[in-house]
Amino acid sequence: MLFSEWLRGLLPRTVRQKILLTALVPPLVSIPLLLGFLFYWANDYYNKLLDFKVHSDLMVADQYFHNLMDAKKGQLQGLADSRQVWALLKAKRYDAMVGVLRQSRDSLHLEFLNLLSPDGQVMAATGRAPGRISHVWPVVERAMAGNPAVALDVFTPAELDHDAPGLAKHAYLSLIPTSYAAPSERNVETSGLMLHVAAPVLDASGRVVAVLEGGTLLNGNLRLVDTINHIVYPPGTLPTGSAGTATLFLGDVRIATNVRLFQGKRALGTRVSETVRNSVLERGKIWLGRAFVVNNWYISGYEPLTDSYGRRVGMLYVGFLEAPYAAAKRDVVMGISVLLLVLGMLGAWFSLRWTTGIFRPLGRMYQTMAAAEAGDGNARVGVVGGDDELKKLARHFDHLLDILGERNAQLMQWAENLDVKVARRTIDLQKANEVLRTTQRQLVMAGKLAAIGQLTAGVAHEINNPVAVIQGNLDVIQDVLGGKSAPVMNEIWLIQEQVNRIRLIVTKVLQFARPAEFAGYVEAVDVNDALQDSLLLVKHMMRDGTIAVREDFGANQWVGINGNELQQVLVNLLVNAIQAMPTGGKLTLRTRNWEDKGVCIDIKDSGQGIKAQDIDRIFDPFFTTKKRHGTGLGLSISYTLVERYGGRITVQSNEGKGSVFTVWLLREPEYWDGKSED
Repeated sequence: MLFSEWLRGLLPRTVRQKILLTALVPPLVSIPLLLGFLFYWANDYYNKLLDFKVHSDLMVADQYFHNLMDAKKGQLQGLADSRQVWALLKAKRYDAMVGVLRQSRDSLHLEFLNLLSPDGQVMAATGRAPGRISHVWPVVERAMAGNPAVALDVFTPAELDHDAPGLAKHAYLSLIPTSYAAPSERNVETSGLMLHVAAPVLDASGRVVAVLEGGTLLNGNLRLVDTINHIVYPPGTLPTGSAGTATLFLGDVRIATNVRLFQGKRALGTRVSETVRNSVLERGKIWLGRAFVVNNWYISGYEPLTDSYGRRVGMLYVGFLEAPYAAAKRDVVMGISVLLLVLGMLGAWFSLRWTTGIFRPLGRMYQTMAAAEAGDGNARVGVVGGDDELKKLARHFDHLLDILGERNAQLMQWAENLDVKVARRTIDLQKANEVLRTTQRQLVMAGKLAAIGQLTAGVAHEINNPVAVIQGNLDVIQDVLGGKSAPVMNEIWLIQEQVNRIRLIVTKVLQFARPAEFAGYVEAVDVNDALQDSLLLVKHMMRDGTIAVREDFGANQWVGINGNELQQVLVNLLVNAIQAMPTGGKLTLRTRNWEDKGVCIDIKDSGQGIKAQDIDRIFDPFFTTKKRHGTGLGLSISYTLVERYGGRITVQSNEGKGSVFTVWLLREPEYWDGKSED
């Protein structure tokens, strides 16, 4: 009982106390809440933003590194396909072959280059003695089977010197004690991380008659990490005071890095922290976030590197100094905090000033009411200076005492009328605003589509002109050189492929901007034949044999659609499914009847699947998860094509478990008369 009375005693009793409390409580409560939310939101958003950036940087570095590996494989295959190698091999001029191998080794930036027989005999080499090889690497086995291959492999010192005398000396690194690294008794690193590549030499009948094997040592390969760093962090992409870094690891040891120890000395031989090592090398996970690198804290991204046996043997790293970002975050948060505090203090001061002015007329009215209730008929508020609402109310209060009943009734009627009018005006205003917003959105969308159409037509015209010139000059080159163009036919073919790719991109953009101009005639199409024809068009993308195809064609109805446009949709979905399985998997193709309406086509892959936050956006124009290779128009165009004939495309996907795209096609669209056209 005493406590409740004490608590009631703390509550404001007078009007003045209540007004003061009303004025002071909002800033005193809201400012701490705003500051707490600001600190939490800023820190969370800051961490997510930095993780997203370093993940993007890691993807760029990974793409460049694997492109480099593929380029090495292509270069060695080009040498294996050259006439010079075939002529010397056919003539068994192995002494002359050694000179060719040494010249090619230097031009391809390899440490060694061997010519092996299909049964493992060394026929010619830049450093290895003739004889039978003691160990056949998986990349060499794949080349002996007729397929060029590239991988990362760890060579022992003996293997290094066996292929290139003195190479073990270049791989040798003294280990430097590193903070936060896992305990280890090793003090040197003698193995070498090799970019290992092999390519088959085929005779006219396609039989493997020899294998070219080469390798580039990544230990101490500073040019590679500097190139990765320049690509990922070009000048001007990081704030002042920050620095981008890139590193290749053999195990947990830095074998090539631009991270500095002191005075420009690179941190070769230092080791990664134990936490990162356990996550990346032991569990095979990508590390994103804050990590201690040699002697400072970096926002880091690590991903595991595997050898040709599938074992995790190293890591690829990119990152940048955290300190400038942390300082920028701290300055922003402190600036906003100070601003909020200043504004809160100013608000409280103005509130106190204004409450004093509000209280005076209220106090006099209270005194007048008390006197009137005591029976003083002459009690009046009197003269109150000023012209605000409360002072006007005080002046009118005297008159209200005389005609209180009548005026109360009038005030009530006025209040009711006012509420009705406000409600009607509010409804009218809301309707007008909604019409205005709808019209504005339509005008903006129409303007955007018109602008996209004009821009696309102009860009397509400007791009097609130089593309035509490039294609024409390629034809002239081939006509002029004739048979002499054989050594560069691979390069000419690559240029032609890129020209065709440019034309395809231009066509997709035009098709998105002006879909009506690309509409085709409707015909009766057998979806089973269309799916088989489309599969043939993308077979070259599965030539390594790592993707197994399962067919289940159960549909027996025809559909009404343009055949070419259906093939375009199916090829796009098949290409997406194949690209979702870069390391191989299972591609399931299924057709089935859709009741009596038409046919369903399922294209299922066992790839990495689609993120939940991307599912609702994959059919949006220009949205793509292939940051370096996609235009974001393939699925949008495909959906538009199918929708034009009354169908639709749906997708089901679980991240990490693959995706299923289903094409629903009608047997007879509304505008189709059911007759096939020739």
